Amino acid sequence: MLQKFDERNRDLIVNINGRLVHRDEAGISPFDSAVHGGDAVWEGLRLYNGRIFKLNQHLDRLERSARALSFVEVPPREKIVDEIRRTLAANNMRDGVHIRLTLTRGPKITSGMDPRLNQSGPTLIVLAEHKAPVYATTGLSLITSKMRRSPPEILDPRIHHANLLNSILAKIEANNAGANDALMLDTRGFIAETNATHVFIVRQNALATSRVVACPEGITRATVLEICVAEKIPCTETDLTLDDAYAADEVLCTGTMGELAGVIQIDNRIIGPGQIGPMTKRLSDLYAQRTASEGVKVV
Repeated sequence: MLQKFDERNRDLIVNINGRLVHRDEAGISPFDSAVHGGDAVWEGLRLYNGRIFKLNQHLDRLERSARALSFVEVPPREKIVDEIRRTLAANNMRDGVHIRLTLTRGPKITSGMDPRLNQSGPTLIVLAEHKAPVYATTGLSLITSKMRRSPPEILDPRIHHANLLNSILAKIEANNAGANDALMLDTRGFIAETNATHVFIVRQNALATSRVVACPEGITRATVLEICVAEKIPCTETDLTLDDAYAADEVLCTGTMGELAGVIQIDNRIIGPGQIGPMTKRLSDLYAQRTASEGVKVV
């Protein structure tokens, strides 16, 4: 499941601190904190027919994460939204777009770890691409990674930071095993999430998902929980074991880049009937109804 290059993205205009440049000419300082330790926070957004779904929730999380990392300065929300609008307009984009929003601590006066070396304010990067949901609609295969998700006392997962090596190492394991993604456990042995998405299981028409202990507070995850309440679908947040996933009727993953995606195999074990199940299809349809009608208009 390797993403393919979309020819429409060949001449993308990228926004670096308000400067709109061709993707081949874009760049940040080698002294930027994103280069020195992945010292940055980020959000993935989706544009549906001129609206960004859950934009305010994403910007809330971006600001919380930046404050948790003691960023001295965070651009005003109005400024961030304006730069998103300018970037979309420059690329003539309206639908089927994924936006990677990155806020770094900014450039340092000299290389080093100390945040006091950052004296020029943050760097805001808006990268908008033509990108459909990235997961196959026929179902995903997962393997369980040897990499573990850290607990809050090591690094709070609610901080949506850009140091993703833990996830990248798990993804490498999945690639080597010929799987689509890797299921990651916490240090207690319970399911946290995959290397890129949150996980739900379905059993007897009820859903369960991992507690937010070693995984971030996902926006798409929260939307699925909202849908369950609205539709009176039983759903619990609890500790999930691998056996819970193996024995589930259905397993699905949730995330902004891939939306909702069914899982049909984990560690060479077939999940349920080995095809996308009715609950996953129902939730996907309900999610699509929301993205088609909700969101902040930016185009």
